[in-house]
Amino acid sequence: MDPNIVSAFRPKAPPQIIENAYTEDQYRRLLGVVRDNGPWPLILAHHFKKPEEVIAATSGSVPEGVQLTWEPFLNPNFRGYYGEGGVCLYPELEDCFYNSKFLDLVRHYYGADYAVPETYLFNIQGPTPAGGSPHLDGTVFRGIGMEDTPPWLLNTMNKSLLFQRWQAKKAQVIAWYYKGAIGGGFHYWPNGPAEAPETIHAPMWGRAVVVENEKMYHTAEACGPSSMRKPEGLDIDSLIEPDPATEGGWQITTRGKVILRIPEQEMRFLVHWGALMFEDYDDLKRTLDHRDDLTHEQAFDIFIKDLKARSIAFEVPTDPMNDAAFIGLLTRVYDHGRPAIMPPEPVEPMAA
Repeated sequence: MDPNIVSAFRPKAPPQIIENAYTEDQYRRLLGVVRDNGPWPLILAHHFKKPEEVIAATSGSVPEGVQLTWEPFLNPNFRGYYGEGGVCLYPELEDCFYNSKFLDLVRHYYGADYAVPETYLFNIQGPTPAGGSPHLDGTVFRGIGMEDTPPWLLNTMNKSLLFQRWQAKKAQVIAWYYKGAIGGGFHYWPNGPAEAPETIHAPMWGRAVVVENEKMYHTAEACGPSSMRKPEGLDIDSLIEPDPATEGGWQITTRGKVILRIPEQEMRFLVHWGALMFEDYDDLKRTLDHRDDLTHEQAFDIFIKDLKARSIAFEVPTDPMNDAAFIGLLTRVYDHGRPAIMPPEPVEPMAA
């Protein structure tokens, strides 16, 4: 990949760390929704139909002829949504989603006149390995969004820099709640993936970062006892829910069988609030008027034209959205590779 393209992947401004992102009452309500409305699926199960799409949405590439399985990508990290498409799904959380404090933070961070709450999600986990390959968060484009487009395609469009004319401007407030003694921090590459990473270290309780994660590689630090990080029996259809036998505890199940019980102390909870940003009124109207929207057909035509300009031999697919070979090709061509410097992962102290 062109180093000039890779160097473009740094956030609008350095991430800004804030404390006490939510009040204790808001935190209790946020977690209460999770406890009362599960069970919740793996992040992978939310977003991907096949393993090749995971590679396309993160970093790395699939060697030609290799048949991937889910196993290398499985981490016990689960997800649900509080809000989608600018709509709060739980009335008891409307003050958290339509959040004047957060809107002020992201407008100031981005240097924009307008901000609109867009997505609101949570990740919940117990002991977990590192959060997979460092990645960029899924972005959207005028006319192409998460409701009709798989994450692998959105992320590949982002990485290619071929679609900046249509790319939405976004900013987030991401908060963590974790009291565990081993790991649980947040690794990020604010100066681009060729430079050294930085880490927000746990324990953190209500600490948050204001950031543009579509342009900044990042990943979760491993957390919890090593022996519990990869529970036997974990599969693509595993779920997390409260443990009825332990107050404050959680359990992971696979097809109805409990494969891991998680004590409250080892629970790591992330709350991700995201907004669409508009630099000025003209920028806002361009989106509202749909006068310069992109279509899937245009997007694939742009990719195909660029591949041909690179003199890459390939067969034009009839169903590019679902063609595994074409997904693999796009991944290989537009992948940025892993960041040059990876931080060490935490382990528990050796017994004396």
